[in-house]
Order: sequence, then structure tokens, then C-alpha cells
Amino acid sequence: MSVVTPLFKVAHPGQPGWIQPTWQAHGRLPRAWLEHAVGEATRRIAPLWPLRHFVAVNPFLGLADHDFRSACELIGRVGHGDMLMPPRFYAEQLARGRITDADLAQALDGLDPPASGSRTPATLRLHLQLLCEVETAAHAGSGQRVLTVADFLDAGSSSRWADFVTDDISKWCAAWFDEGQSAWRMPWRSLPLYNAWKRAARFDRNPEIAGLPEFRKLVAALPETPLEALAFMLDALEPEGSCLVDLLHRQLMSVAGWAGWIRHGEREAALRGEACDRLPHLLAIRLAYDYALAQRLLSADGLRDWRHALLGDAGERQRERERLELLHVLHLAYELHGQADLVTRLGRGAAKVAAEPSSATRKAAQAVFCIDVRSEVFRRALETTSPELETLGFAGFFGFPIEYIPLGHHRGAAQCPVLIAPRHRIRESVAGADVTELRGILHRRWLRKRLNRLWKSFKTSAVSCFSYVEIAGLLFGVKLVTDSLGLTRPVARPGEAGLDPQVARRIRPLVARQRGRLMAKTPVVETGIALNDRIELAANALRGMGLNQDFARLVLLCGHGSSTVNNPYGSGLDCGACGGHSGEANARVAAMVLNDPQVRAGLRARGLCVPDDTWFLAGLHDTTLDTVTLFDADELPGHLARDLARLQGWLARAGGLARQERAASLGLAGLRPDALTSAVETRSHDWSEVRPEWGLAGNAAFIAAPRERTRGIALAGRAFLHEYDHRHDPDGAILGLIMTAPMVVASWINLQYYGSTVDNRLFGSGNKVLHNVVGAFGVLEGNGGDLRVGLPWQSLHDGHDYRHEPRRLTVLIEAPAAAIERVLEQHAEVRQLVEHGWLHLLRIASEDGRCHRYRRIGHWQPLPTP
Repeated sequence: MSVVTPLFKVAHPGQPGWIQPTWQAHGRLPRAWLEHAVGEATRRIAPLWPLRHFVAVNPFLGLADHDFRSACELIGRVGHGDMLMPPRFYAEQLARGRITDADLAQALDGLDPPASGSRTPATLRLHLQLLCEVETAAHAGSGQRVLTVADFLDAGSSSRWADFVTDDISKWCAAWFDEGQSAWRMPWRSLPLYNAWKRAARFDRNPEIAGLPEFRKLVAALPETPLEALAFMLDALEPEGSCLVDLLHRQLMSVAGWAGWIRHGEREAALRGEACDRLPHLLAIRLAYDYALAQRLLSADGLRDWRHALLGDAGERQRERERLELLHVLHLAYELHGQADLVTRLGRGAAKVAAEPSSATRKAAQAVFCIDVRSEVFRRALETTSPELETLGFAGFFGFPIEYIPLGHHRGAAQCPVLIAPRHRIRESVAGADVTELRGILHRRWLRKRLNRLWKSFKTSAVSCFSYVEIAGLLFGVKLVTDSLGLTRPVARPGEAGLDPQVARRIRPLVARQRGRLMAKTPVVETGIALNDRIELAANALRGMGLNQDFARLVLLCGHGSSTVNNPYGSGLDCGACGGHSGEANARVAAMVLNDPQVRAGLRARGLCVPDDTWFLAGLHDTTLDTVTLFDADELPGHLARDLARLQGWLARAGGLARQERAASLGLAGLRPDALTSAVETRSHDWSEVRPEWGLAGNAAFIAAPRERTRGIALAGRAFLHEYDHRHDPDGAILGLIMTAPMVVASWINLQYYGSTVDNRLFGSGNKVLHNVVGAFGVLEGNGGDLRVGLPWQSLHDGHDYRHEPRRLTVLIEAPAAAIERVLEQHAEVRQLVEHGWLHLLRIASEDGRCHRYRRIGHWQPLPTP
């Protein structure tokens, strides 16, 4: 059987992905087609960020060229997962009135191509009822799935080869990628991934003990390079050419977590200008198990049946398409119902704004918050404390893409969105310290960290761990009790580890340009930001924030972070705009730059006149506690002391209001303010707490408009709020930045929460209680299985109901239609997001506040006036 002939049936000149096959002797797979198939399969994998700076990523990133509906079908076929909720979910929403006949009719009207006249809300309800009666989760779409050989063997017997293969590959990947967690390192880490696995497999009898004879012999006979090995094994398996890309994609989806981790490594290497192509290595490893299973456990008839199963059944495929079409319409109706509520709220807000007289009085304070949905609650609370204060929304890195290098380190982490690379290095220093004192602080920190590492090695060593427990175990009883009561932390805060508390309070970023060694015996590096770059960054930041004029006396740049312990996903609660870190560093650097007299002079030359009595102050909003810490307040000019005192009072009152609003979602409703504050603080350092806060659960909308459009509207922490006034952006440059960066990042966040909710098995990380950190960069659920991706179930569900409603992001932009369309025409990736249905795009008309839905370039559908 040849893999070449079927190519002519499915690939023709002019079609996407067509490659002219080249005949080879003995019917072998053409190398060009193999490389094309491998490239297509690996391109579909989304990257997975490590725990230390875990950021939300669109789990469907590799499917952006697919529209949402075809991606649903592909994930069901290749990933054996779901991108839509089960039928009973939609039946429940219909029963609760969260999907109405009007929503169903609007969803049918919005289909492309439009639904036939026989499709009505009544027929949809009937078909859903029938589907609920006949479908179980185990059999949904199972007839059209692409099966690996391991899947095929399991489907016909009680075996669990698929689970075994995933466990075995996970074991070797954990050893090869380990970043210092294991005491004993894999001896072949210097070899490429596939070659290291091949060497290790010579000594591993585990597959043979599990019932796979001569596995080591078969692996030893494989070629030494991944592509040659793939060609060799595919020639033996002889899958139909039309199935090849989906088969290879399915191979990777069976170890999707490790594939995502490798994709992240490839992405980071590409940003550094380095070549890294490891996914074909993982693909060759995964296919080797299928090859061995086929060679030893499948007969010739069985192998033929597997090939036939790859093609699937045309009737099954059509039935699955019809099922997905029904669920897609129901899901769209569910999303439209939520949109209608949001549009109604905005319409009422527009009427309120029109009725209110404008105030030209200079504000006492302005507070710029991250667009994070948790900031919406705090901003709304803060605005109620005083009419002399206004808030704005901007990406939490404040327009300063930096690599922030902690004291005593040679390298730092990127404090900026993952879509961009840091442009400047900023290092920490100790305020008021001379060279001698600084050298002593660095030496003590290095020594303490070194001793801690040695102590940890002693505690975990195979030789000393038992004697350590016998001798010193009881001495840790006090520490165990104090950690459990929240009186102490299990480990020091990373930024303060090895430092005395009084020294930690003196840590400052250094913005001025400097050149030197950051540690002894390390290369000389340049840190800081040159004056011209500082002026450029400051100007872009102010324009992006909407601070072109009418500056208050005090401007707070408020980043955000969280407080948790014993939480592998702790960085996921910090600022995604800062690369999964707190926004403290960016806020402090931005404030220092904007207070610099030389920068102010440069801004004036560009037409941005910041008043001499305006001062920028950095702060950090703790989203777990709803408290705000202010930095470098001792440098504040004396004439602003009264303004600072009033701001601190407003922030304290706003924190209390925000905690009261969040109390019910945390199970703390009814507590008095003092008791609530204490309870929230306890959650922040309770090492058994699975949900110290809800993070970005509930996110559903991204609004780029002046604050007047949303002021006073209770959006319940569901909206990203970005300041934007198109009247100050005549060329659309700021709008372009918003739609290509913050809007895309918000979509990533939304789709990660979406994927983790609709199918937590495939796109989430399961039960948080069962997590075990592996390699210091990821988690397993239990003691084996694939590397987990996405969010744990406890971040999405409270045990009774969903805390995150699986809705695609609704983007509302107050701007002329032509300006929005110009961005879509200039940026194909953004246009794909919109036109392929990965988000909903609405435009707010400035003149009357009415919303219009994007259909295509040149066509916007006006929505009913609330």
C-alpha cells in the first residue's frame, strides 16, 4: 500500500497546502510531503508558559487560521475534546432564561451562511431535547475521531496503552527538561531530545514489563534523526496520505502538555534569533510507541482496520457536523444574551453621561490602573470615595517593556506582555548604600541562598533524608504549626529571599544608564534607559493612558499583584501585562521617568506639558487583599503632603468597598469589615487554600472607550477597561496599538479561561489538590500523566456552579468604523481573530452611544437601542 497515491485525491494545484509529490522507490513517503505534514501538525500546538511566569495563552493559538466552527470539529476529531459545552448545559441555560427565543433567532440570523427557513427556535429546542436524551459524554463525537495505534488497541479491548504511552513519555521528558528540581540529573541531557530518549530506552524494561515485547530492540533499530525515524515508521505503518497531518497532530495531542512546553521553548529561542526545532523530536518519540505496538501487537488485518479507522465514516462525520452546528447556534445564543445585558448597561450609562454637566475643575488625584478585570471593581469603588478623583485604564506594564534584574542576579525576567520583547534592562540597587555596604549586602544574600540550597540538598538527598527526619523532624513542629496558622510563610518571598527586612525596604530600581558587572565574575552589561528613550517611552505612555492634558496634582500609577503561598499557579494571579509578575517594577520605573525634570523638558518639546506641580506616584494593588501599597512616598514634594494623605484615605475606603463586593464569591458574605479584612488576609497566607482569589474568572468583555462611557456601571469584574478617546488619536496609531496588543492579550486570557471551562481535561489542569510540580516549571495531576496546561478546576467552579461563564470575548471600541477597519486591514492576525469568530467585535458610536456589530469590512449591523 502506498502513501503517495491518495495525495492526488485530496491535494490539487492551487489548493492550500498542496505539494507536488515526488515518486520514490518502493512507494516510500516523499520527504517534501513528510516535512509539510510535520510542519502543519506542529504549527497547531499552542505554547505553554512555565509556572514561574505563568501567563494566559490562547490554547487554540495554532488554529487561528481555522474559523471557530471548523476548529470545534478539528479538536473533536484530533484532540478527542470539546470546544463547546455539553448539550445539558444549554438546556439548563434555556430553563433559566439565560437563552431566550429572541437570542436563538438572532443566532440563526447571524450564521454564515444563513440558516435555512426550517431552522427556528422551536426546532432548535426540539433537537436539543433529543440530543440530551441520547448523548453521553463518553460517546459524543467518538465515531469520527482520529486514533493512534494505542487508542485503537484500547478501543477494542480493556487495555490502557494510551495512558501507558503518555506516562512513559512524560517520565523521560520530565527528566530531560528538568530545571533543577531533581537531585539526580539525566545523564544524556547533552544530547538532543530524541537521541537522549533513544539512549535511555535501551535500558528501560518498563514497556516490555507492561506487555510490549522487544521494545528496546525496535527502538535501537530506528534511524538516528527524528525526520528519518518518522519516515521509516510511517513507511511501515502506511497511513493514508489524506490523514497524515491529522494523525501526526493526534500524536502530539496525546502528549499535549509536553508539546506545548516544547513549543514555548521554540518560541523563546526564535525571539533570541536562535534555531530550535524540538517538536519533531517529541513526535518521533511518540510515534515510536505506536510503531512498536503495531509491530508486536497488531496483526496484518488489525493494521488494515486501523488504517481504515483513520479515514472515518462519512455518515458519522456528517452527524457530528450537524451536532456541532446545533451546539454552536445554542452557544452563540448564550453569548448574545450576555452581550445584550452589557449593551443595555452601557446604553443606560451613555444616557447618564449625556445628562450630567461636564466639570472642568482640576482633579486632586488621578489613578491609572491595569486593564485587568479585577481592577474594574477597585476603580469603581475608588471613584465613589471622592468626586476629586478619577481613574484610567492602561496595560499594567505602563508602556515600559523592561527586563527587571533583581539585586544579586545577572539576568532578570521580562516585565512586559509576552507578545513583545523587553527593550531595556533595569537593575535593582539599595537606596543610600555605598559600594562597601552594597558589596556586603550582595555577599550576605549570596551566602544565605547558597546555604539554603545546601540545606535543601541535605534534606532531599537519597543518603541523608531519612536520618534528617529521624534527628530533626520534631524540631520543625513549631514551624509547621506557625505556617498552618498563617503566622509565618513556608518560604520567603522570592524578591526578599536572603535579604534583611530593613534592606528589602530600601530596594529601588535604577533607571539611569549604567555599565558594569552585576555580580562578581560576570560579563559587563549595560542597564538603565538612555534619556532619549526615556522621553520616547514617557510620551507613548501618556498618550496611551489618555493623559494628554488636565493633569491632576497627584497621578498614581497602580500596578497589581497577588498574595498567595503554596500555590504553583501564583504567578497566574499576577499581572499578565508584566509577563506573569507583579506590576511593582514597571510602576516604579514609569513614575521615576515621568518625574525626571529632563524627561519633562523633552515632553514639552513634543507638545506634552506636564504641570510643574504634578507628581507621579507608584503603587501596587494587591488583588487578593484589595489593598494598595505606595512606593517612594518619602520623595514626594512637601506641597503634596495633604493630597497624599487624602489619597491614602480614599484608597483604604475603596479597599473596604471592594472586599465587601467580593465577599460573597469567596464565601465570606455577612462578615463585619474588620472580620472580613482579617479573613481575606488569612486566605492570602493559608497554604491549604485552593482559591485565595478568583483571578480573572468571569472575564467577558474588553472596552476601549473614555471612562465616562463606563463610569458608575457595575460590571462585576467582568470587563477589561482600556482608556481610549479617538478624538486625541487622529491617525489611529493608538487604536492600532490597542487592537494589536491589549485586545489580543485579553483574547488570550479569555480563551484560556474558555478552554479550561469547556474541557478541563484537555485544556485545563484538573484538580489543584492533586498537583505535583515537575521540573520546577509545570505540574502533573497525581504522580503521572501528561504535563497539565491551562487552569485548575478550582479557579473556574466553586463546587456548585461555574464562576467563569464560557463566553468568547466581546470587544467594544468607541471609534469611527473606518479607523477600526483600517487596523483590521493592516493586521491579518487581528482580522483572523475577528472574522474567524474567536471574539465578537462591536463599535460604540460616540454621538449616541449606540452599538454596532461587525459583520465584514464596510458592514456594521446596528444593535437595538436599549
